[in-house]
Amino acid sequence: MRILVIGSGAREHAVVWKCLRSPLTERVYVAPGNGGTAAIAHNVAIQADDAPRLARLARKEKIGLAILGPEASIAAGVGDALRDADIPVFGPSREAGRIEVSKAFAKEVMLAAGIPTAPFDTFTDAEPARRYARTLGGRVAVKADGLALGKGVIVCGNQQEAEEAIDAMLVRHSFGRAGATVVVEERLEGREVSVFGLCDGSRVVPLAAARDFKRAHDGDRGPNTGGMGAYSPPAGVSDELVSRATEIVLRPALLELANRGLDYRGVLYAGLMLTRDGIKVLEFNARFGDPETQVVLPRLKSDLVPLLLAAALGHLPWRRPRMDWSEQPAVGVVVASGGYPDGYQTGFEIQGMNTIPEGVLIFHAGTRLVPNRGLVTSGGRVLTAVGMGADVDQARMGALSGAVRVRFPGAFFRKDIAQEAVSG
Repeated sequence: MRILVIGSGAREHAVVWKCLRSPLTERVYVAPGNGGTAAIAHNVAIQADDAPRLARLARKEKIGLAILGPEASIAAGVGDALRDADIPVFGPSREAGRIEVSKAFAKEVMLAAGIPTAPFDTFTDAEPARRYARTLGGRVAVKADGLALGKGVIVCGNQQEAEEAIDAMLVRHSFGRAGATVVVEERLEGREVSVFGLCDGSRVVPLAAARDFKRAHDGDRGPNTGGMGAYSPPAGVSDELVSRATEIVLRPALLELANRGLDYRGVLYAGLMLTRDGIKVLEFNARFGDPETQVVLPRLKSDLVPLLLAAALGHLPWRRPRMDWSEQPAVGVVVASGGYPDGYQTGFEIQGMNTIPEGVLIFHAGTRLVPNRGLVTSGGRVLTAVGMGADVDQARMGALSGAVRVRFPGAFFRKDIAQEAVSG
């Protein structure tokens, strides 16, 4: 079977890597891909949101399964265009993908389905939003309703911070159209965890959980990013908790979407907060998480492709299939460009790739191959180094031993990813 993976990040590189381990896979195309996918698959110079060209490519190459990677593909209706071309698609339609594209819509779904989440309200004007934040003592999360590349959430500790966040979105329009509507919700306290379910419109098959780290610098300091690292399984997260999240979060959300006439096929990703009052949903995403995918898929011993194809065709088994997971934890450390997530330069040659220790996986994100220069940086998050080991500490050391060998001007990475699972 020929597979088309859409996107250019480390998430897509990890998906390609996993698909190539399936005996069902004949060839993998990646659109547009990156310097890492170019070495193992067939990159195609089509942007991830170019629905018409992707549909033409899929028909021409007789694609048997298309996998949507980034949220931009979903928002652009790439899944709809591919389904119209009779291509099986693992990824939701544009309308079903609103569960990620619109924070307000996601909250509406949560309320209708009885899914536990923080108290909230939605605003388009700053003053009512400020008043609502005041009723919560300023301890709120202010969320841009639309897509903001994983950076559209500002967590506030007091009223001044809340008003600054609200004004940034609704007065200064710092987030553009994405922040024209905001969700203001009570700030939740606890540990975050990411849970993923493979969905076929009516059934859900959960994957292993992960925890990611959003802040740019050690000690959870600095601005929010798209994610600076992750590990799986997270400390304090049992199989029973994943099953519980599937029953009270993933399955009700899927059924509520179905009740609205939305046939959701793809990954449903729930960002959860484990509070003193139990599981609460922070957000939904409509695709594999990044950098969580880079640590979840290496732990999966089972063949992923049959599950993705069954989900795309609406044929996941009613009884949960047995999935074989490695007992070894995985830790991923993102190497980023200096200045990320704000201003940063690209085009630097990447050195040290031939010195990566054996057993450490490298998933590329912001890289590209340039004739006569080799591999150069092309984004804020450049790659993820992934280590596995007998325990989290050993996996951490593996990931860090890979990250430290990647060299280019301004390169930086967090040294404390998954440290919580070692120090307690």
